[in-house]
Amino acid sequence: MTTVKPAVRQQPVLTLDSALTLVGHALTEAAALDLAASITIVDPSMNLLAFAKADGATPHSVDSSRRKANTAASTRRATGWMGDDLALPLPLATDLRLTNIIGGAPLVVDGVVVGAIGIAGGTPAQDAQVAAATAARTAEL
Repeated sequence: MTTVKPAVRQQPVLTLDSALTLVGHALTEAAALDLAASITIVDPSMNLLAFAKADGATPHSVDSSRRKANTAASTRRATGWMGDDLALPLPLATDLRLTNIIGGAPLVVDGVVVGAIGIAGGTPAQDAQVAAATAARTAEL
């Protein structure tokens, strides 16, 4: 018996309104830690959906938050898991698009990665805390 595969697959998509809501949650989480952070949200293909730079956030946090979001979207997991054999050449191999610095997390709806968030502005552990707390709120959307 032959199984027919569908020609098109359907999956949830993160809307702009949802991405902006998550940015707001991230700004609140960061402020609670007294962080001036940059927040980036991308779709699963690493296309920018939403971005915010809090007053006082450092210039390099802009690019760092984007790289963290890109990495979480591309690998479908939180950043920081790679060993040095992968992490060290990663930025050069990807034209500085990806990083292994913690602070990025996938955004998941019904088991499907619908995007990713990257946070930069605090210590890597603080950034990861904000990213994880915000990612957990994706289910509320």
